[in-house]
Amino acid sequence: MPLLNKPRTAVPGGPGANIASPSLARLRTALTVFFALDGFLFAGWVVRIPAIKEQTGSSASDLGLALLGVSAGAVVTMTLTGRLCRRYGSHPVTVVSGALMSLSIALPPLTHSALALGLVLLAFGAAYGGVNVAMNSAAVDLVAAMRRPVMPSFHAAFSLGGMIGAGLGGFVAGGLSPTAHLITLTTIGLLVTAAAGPVLLRHPAPVSEHAAKDPAPRRLKGRTRRIVVVFGVIALCTAYGEGAMADWGALHLEQDLHAHAGIAAAGYSLFALAMTAGRLSGTALLERLGQTRTLVAGGTTAAAGMLLGALAPTAWLALLGFAVTGLGLANIFPVAVARAGALAGPGGVAAASTLGYGGMLLGPPAIGFLADWFSLPVALTTVAALAGGAALIGYSARKASVPQSG
Repeated sequence: MPLLNKPRTAVPGGPGANIASPSLARLRTALTVFFALDGFLFAGWVVRIPAIKEQTGSSASDLGLALLGVSAGAVVTMTLTGRLCRRYGSHPVTVVSGALMSLSIALPPLTHSALALGLVLLAFGAAYGGVNVAMNSAAVDLVAAMRRPVMPSFHAAFSLGGMIGAGLGGFVAGGLSPTAHLITLTTIGLLVTAAAGPVLLRHPAPVSEHAAKDPAPRRLKGRTRRIVVVFGVIALCTAYGEGAMADWGALHLEQDLHAHAGIAAAGYSLFALAMTAGRLSGTALLERLGQTRTLVAGGTTAAAGMLLGALAPTAWLALLGFAVTGLGLANIFPVAVARAGALAGPGGVAAASTLGYGGMLLGPPAIGFLADWFSLPVALTTVAALAGGAALIGYSARKASVPQSG
């Protein structure tokens, strides 16, 4: 059985005990809601990028620079969120970040230049980075307490939220302005945060037996640090594809393949649906194939799917490629982060996650520059290249082992 399914922490009740108490079940439900809300809000923003690009009069490179605001805001926040979680707890930080993300999503359609868009995206990126680090930290604690490999279910909720958000965006794209749409999302986000947030605020994060005995964070040293970076790079390569699909998939369908705005928005929805299906079956897939073969098969599948999605002559073939890409990428990020955590504990999870989310946030601006220099279809083939690279790196790291505790 893969290491992903063997948490190394013990919990009250003894080995094998069923400790899915009502409080843990409530925590799991509340965290699942925040993962879904994160995907829902982010997808609601990305499906309106073509309209906001036109509103601001931005070129592809101008839009790429503006999107860099998301990256910059998120990277700064990610470096601070770990400290905030240690000081205040991951649950309060998750709730506050969720509320800030809900508020900031209303800002982009109020801008009328690429510069103003980039500035407001700094705030949006800061909230997005904060909620992702905080809720993943909370999820790691909960997985250890439950002694069950439920992490893929949280990522499935993110993908499901993205699918719903993109689907809703496609449905209203023709009749609702970006301003009205995103302000509506702000209202929904604040209501959901108000409903799910109190559960997290009432219950502190579970503390594993290992964390109770050794509360100081472990430092990454030597070979362990290098291997964690390897898995972080795998996460980066695949998250690059997620970010590219989110920010540029709809524009590629609408601009290059002349698809209707609703069909273009459905591209990300289909991608998110495929990722959701892949992640819901992730545990069974890992038990059958193991981690290395899951990484290699996923990267290879995603590379083939993205080549089809980027170079297909029709929108329908591109949509098929997007779906195949989603299936391929679905479990690579969770597996890479899990391997890093097995090697180095919470420090490994944090390092690999930060690298991974960096790929998601830095990929879209890179696509923008490449689209201006070459073309958007050519730029999107870099997603296939990096997915293939992730497969090769995953195979090369197949013998990485978990250090024995002293």
